[in-house]
Amino acid sequence: MARKLEVSSASHDNAPVRAPEQITIDMSEAKAGHRVPVPLAYDIASWVLMGVALFAVLALHLVAALVAGLLVFQLVHILAAALRVPFITSRNTKIVVVALLATVTVALLVLGSIGIAVFLRKGPDNLATLMTQLASIIENLRHFLPGAVSENFVSDTEGLKTVIAQWFREHAGEVRTLGTDTLRAFAHVMVGFIIGAMVALHEAVPVNHPTPLVRALAKRVDLLARTFRRIMFAQIPISAINTLLTGTYLLVVLPSFGVPLPFTKTLIVVTFFAGLLPVVGNLISNTFIFLVSMSMSFAVAVASLGYLIVIHKLEYFLNARIVGARINARAWELLIAMLAFEAAFGLPGVIAAPIYYAYLKLELMQRKLI
Repeated sequence: MARKLEVSSASHDNAPVRAPEQITIDMSEAKAGHRVPVPLAYDIASWVLMGVALFAVLALHLVAALVAGLLVFQLVHILAAALRVPFITSRNTKIVVVALLATVTVALLVLGSIGIAVFLRKGPDNLATLMTQLASIIENLRHFLPGAVSENFVSDTEGLKTVIAQWFREHAGEVRTLGTDTLRAFAHVMVGFIIGAMVALHEAVPVNHPTPLVRALAKRVDLLARTFRRIMFAQIPISAINTLLTGTYLLVVLPSFGVPLPFTKTLIVVTFFAGLLPVVGNLISNTFIFLVSMSMSFAVAVASLGYLIVIHKLEYFLNARIVGARINARAWELLIAMLAFEAAFGLPGVIAAPIYYAYLKLELMQRKLI
């Protein structure tokens, strides 16, 4: 097999020493016109460090911080590009503008998060009220399911209270740490916001003479950030369309037939945020809507299921066109990745799987391995 190595060298002994350029190898088996790059030591080191860092994020339960940091970083980049900040020649002015953008972005995200949390907990359709409706939903299910199945359901509110109390006794340890875990996740998100803002500010004043390893690590991080941006820009339109169609059904179609569903606002909010998860998010929101529809009647539940199936098929089409075009991944690929990550890391794995998988695939494509 014929090979041709191209390595840069200094033309004179007294010429200034330069960092070695990327070595390339031209193989006869490769496609015509394509050269397969040979990684250097600092490239390999950057991949190893990046892999360790991404695994540590999952193992240490820092996915919320990672997503929050990437979100702030990308939002600041988008706003800076819209305001033509990169074209500002004054270094101090650029720092002030980027710092202001980062501060405003973090403040708006924090206020928005607090507002959504308050709405879901204290609003008229809050989650506590939804739990009180659970007994009615289960009672309706008993009328339509086969006897062998329905006999396993509790038949009254007192029975439901007994089941819930038993569950709390069996999971007392998890319940005691629930508040702590929630506060810890919120703190991780806040720290992620701050780190994302600091990295965005650092981008405005980059290091003048980075070492080869620093440059290689910067490429890995930049690739991860671009992957997140592609997924974010792909999923937000899909989730928005899904939420619009679902909201039309809940707020217009059902009320026009005289069967408005309870908890409509909460269901719409859940639909949007669950829809930010590729493929799986739509299934989660559809399950909520179907169960609430069962509290009205079996006919309403069937109608809701049929409408949601149509929306679900539309989301598959949108995933193939939007997500597939942006991250070169089909819906079934993402679903397999999310199933594997969920089995290994739980819910954080489901959130991280699309980002990790798309990043890995982009790295392999850049090396011309796939």
